[in-house]
Amino acid sequence: MMSTNRFVPSSLDATQWAQIQPLVEGLKSRAVESASGFEEWLIDRSDLDAACSEARANLYIATSCNTDDQALASAYTAYLEETGPKLEVAGFELDKRQVELHARFGLDRERYLVLERSKRASVELFREENVPLQTELAKLSQEFGKISGAQTVQFDGGEKTLPQMTQYLLRPERGMREGAWRAVAQRRLRDRGALDELLDKMVGLRNQVAQNADCPSFVEYAFKEKQRFDYSPKDCETFWTSVEKHVTPLIRRLDARRARALGVDVLRPWDLNADIKGRAGLKPFSGGRDLMRKTQAVMDALDPRLASMTRRLGGGAEEGSADAALVTEYLDLDTRKGKRPGGYQYVRDASRKPFIFMNAAGLHRDVMTMVHEAGHAFHSMLAENEPLLDYRHSPIEFAEVASMSMEHLTMPHWGVNGGFYKDEESLARARREHLEDSITILAWIATIDCFQHWMYRNPKHTHSQRDAFWLSLDQRFGRGVSWDGLTAERESLWQKQGHLYGHALYYIEYGIAQLGALSLWLKSKREGERAAVDAYVRALTLGGSKPLPQLFEAAGLRLDFSEKPIAQVAEAVERELEMLPA
Repeated sequence: MMSTNRFVPSSLDATQWAQIQPLVEGLKSRAVESASGFEEWLIDRSDLDAACSEARANLYIATSCNTDDQALASAYTAYLEETGPKLEVAGFELDKRQVELHARFGLDRERYLVLERSKRASVELFREENVPLQTELAKLSQEFGKISGAQTVQFDGGEKTLPQMTQYLLRPERGMREGAWRAVAQRRLRDRGALDELLDKMVGLRNQVAQNADCPSFVEYAFKEKQRFDYSPKDCETFWTSVEKHVTPLIRRLDARRARALGVDVLRPWDLNADIKGRAGLKPFSGGRDLMRKTQAVMDALDPRLASMTRRLGGGAEEGSADAALVTEYLDLDTRKGKRPGGYQYVRDASRKPFIFMNAAGLHRDVMTMVHEAGHAFHSMLAENEPLLDYRHSPIEFAEVASMSMEHLTMPHWGVNGGFYKDEESLARARREHLEDSITILAWIATIDCFQHWMYRNPKHTHSQRDAFWLSLDQRFGRGVSWDGLTAERESLWQKQGHLYGHALYYIEYGIAQLGALSLWLKSKREGERAAVDAYVRALTLGGSKPLPQLFEAAGLRLDFSEKPIAQVAEAVERELEMLPA
């Protein structure tokens, strides 16, 4: 149930430290004399944390949607410089008191294990001298958003955002695809030096953060900071090796078939997304409002529980023309100039309202983004009655199971009446594209994860060393394409991955989760769709109240990313692709 206490006043402006500080001091000084008193303290702290989290979320959302609004940017910068650092210190002080109270009062271990170990790890890692460094890193991440948000090209008679340019890579005319790919690549190269220098600064700062916390490298720091209690860097190496052995060969077989179907001697980077029969790119929707309407039709067909939550997200989508932009308190879906690239779901923790941000350009990949982020929103809504904020959020490795599973479980319903595809040919193409993407992403995840481990274990590397290591990874995991004459473009391909700037060492989670989501898809094929959705809802309702292996178990899955499960999903995807018409 949502909290009904009045510790946090409804009038609180949680962007202002002067209003937050008395509440923090009240929690620090409150006399706690019993286990029930401690549980009440935990609820009050949770409500304060939620208010502060939502204040930051609102600023982040506003700047994402309007990167060229200087007033919004200044407000967020002021928050990062003034309130954010004070909250970091206050959070540590409250964590420290919470750990002490956990030691004093024997709360139910089954209920509080995850919370207690989480706060203990945070206390062990915190160093006050890292607060200004983390503030600087947040500001540098904002700088990446400004640089990438300003990237547009003049093409096909007008100015296009980079997300809008992806539609040209689907065109049947190879010359058009090449021109579009080169235009985007050249635009990215204009910022190559700035983005190289930006990452240099961030690597140096992160290395200093790790040293301050007595960690051998930022890798060890990140694992502890991200509270990866249930797997290690060695397990990541196992993942890379398993992908190299079972996934990369499959991808290159698919690429070889693509080259033959296209009638070319070798694939080029602009050949990877085009239809092999020369058909125009799939057009599943027109505008964000139409995207939301069709998503609703698909969820209606899949499960009434998911349909109800989708209707909550899309209230008002039925009004207005199909191609009209849709911006509500829950959604901002359409791409436009001045909007940060990418997509995310951000739950505002006090009001418990999810927000979906994306850059829809009318493509099938936008459909995948929409159902993916809807999965995150479902997770937020299914866990919203949990009184403790910490337990309303799950580890990323399972949060991404929630989102990626929606990509797979909605697949049988993309062609329903009112859905994304009206004919069997388009539906088969969409399913093929999705399955190929779902297996290909595992190799990209291995590449990015291995790249990050190397960077942070070698923080003094040069640009040339970084380029050389990236090229070695592309040889190990990359697609079956020719990069002849495109050395600079290939060397800097990693710069499009925003996680490297804003969320360091946050990417292996997607690989673990994709394996879980594909396994849930296999469960739906073996045991039926209802069994899979029931397991999905059951697990998501737990939020983050159980250790990661138990969350997987609740969904009928295992936390395992060694050779066997990777081989199983690779084989299953290949079998499914063989049954689909080209």
